[in-house]
Amino acid sequence: MTEEWLARRYQENKHRPDDKRSPYQKDRSRIIHAAAFRRLQAKTQIMSIGVNDFYRTRLTHSLEVAQIASGILGQLRANQTNNNLGSFLPCRSLIETLSLAHDIGHPPFGHGGETALNYMMRGHGGFEGNAQTLRIVAKLEPYSKGFGMNLTRRTLLGFIKYPQLIKHLWQIPTDTGQDRFINSTRWLPAKGLYCEESSVFDWILSPLSNQDKNTFTQFAKNNNGISRTVYKSLDCSIMELADDIAYGVHDLEDAIATGMVTVHQWQEFVECHLGKLNTGWLKTNLPRISAQLFSHDEADLKDVIGELVNLFITQARIKQLGIFESPLLDHKVYLEEDLTLLLEGLKQFVFKNVIRHPEMQQIEFKGQKIISDLFAAFASDPLRLLPHTRQSIYQNAVEQGETGYRQLCDYISSMTDEYAIKVHGRLFTTEY
Repeated sequence: MTEEWLARRYQENKHRPDDKRSPYQKDRSRIIHAAAFRRLQAKTQIMSIGVNDFYRTRLTHSLEVAQIASGILGQLRANQTNNNLGSFLPCRSLIETLSLAHDIGHPPFGHGGETALNYMMRGHGGFEGNAQTLRIVAKLEPYSKGFGMNLTRRTLLGFIKYPQLIKHLWQIPTDTGQDRFINSTRWLPAKGLYCEESSVFDWILSPLSNQDKNTFTQFAKNNNGISRTVYKSLDCSIMELADDIAYGVHDLEDAIATGMVTVHQWQEFVECHLGKLNTGWLKTNLPRISAQLFSHDEADLKDVIGELVNLFITQARIKQLGIFESPLLDHKVYLEEDLTLLLEGLKQFVFKNVIRHPEMQQIEFKGQKIISDLFAAFASDPLRLLPHTRQSIYQNAVEQGETGYRQLCDYISSMTDEYAIKVHGRLFTTEY
């Protein structure tokens, strides 16, 4: 891959004698040692912290995604039939970097917190977890002044799951009044990038031809009024498939182990959604898989979860789209139709029976209220209520002609679940 994809936005002058690491190994190190990465250990994945002592956090989820993505990459290299494929497939350090950090932009309380921040930022550019990830790695994390972790261009490209500015994807309402409670469906975030990162976005895409840029940033309109981008890079597609596998399979394991789903719910799902699959292996093994998932022997559950993960990893394939000049954009990883239906089915099963469970929704609702209360409080008198370091950041932004709302959003979204609850208690609870 050409040197332009190894470039960093800021020319570093670090004193690192005898450092033999590759550029992507350095990127991975910067992620692992970042405060934003450490905070993932206390951020919600599916089940809110405190609901049960057996759950996956954003950190453990990210570690699993990195392991799965590394497995997919190894499988693609082992099965490659195109001799040129090895020249543009990512290295292990790069794919692990993307996987480890793919969730660092997500706020406390999962997607409930994301929706709450999007509502509070409705007149100021919106909020979206993946957009926040790019903002953190490219600007906020204090590894450098103003350039974030100063990662390589190809690494930054891999973080962009939705390559378009939010302002082009969603006509953000500015005259909506102040709702007492947030309607989670109405205020789902548009998946794109902030206008504040437009210069970073332009720099990342600068090696591409104009035709590739135009095609890569295309989007399609949806009925809900939020447009959605169409393409992503090869590296991003590997990371996203690994993320989907971890979500669909490992979160299913959590749901079963904690008793959130029953054998009856699973059997109903198998009959309605998996009975029509044509893959011989699946048809033959589904009864055994179902029995092992709900076995009283924990080793049976762990074994079959590993088997499902292995199934998806070993069947990952790469295809050429034939529409981009750059091979980084013109190739993507995919699963055959039956396995895609199986994985999407597992994700929908977890969504319906765990995420949309009334108890989980009530906890999510509470998290939304905490986030909206915090935002309203800090916005009312930021130079009084914000911590001193955040006051300086806010003041600098205002002096440069900004509203300061994005900086408030940066602060609240960086909080862990526990810290957000603690600050909310300090501000609003008399017993604190």
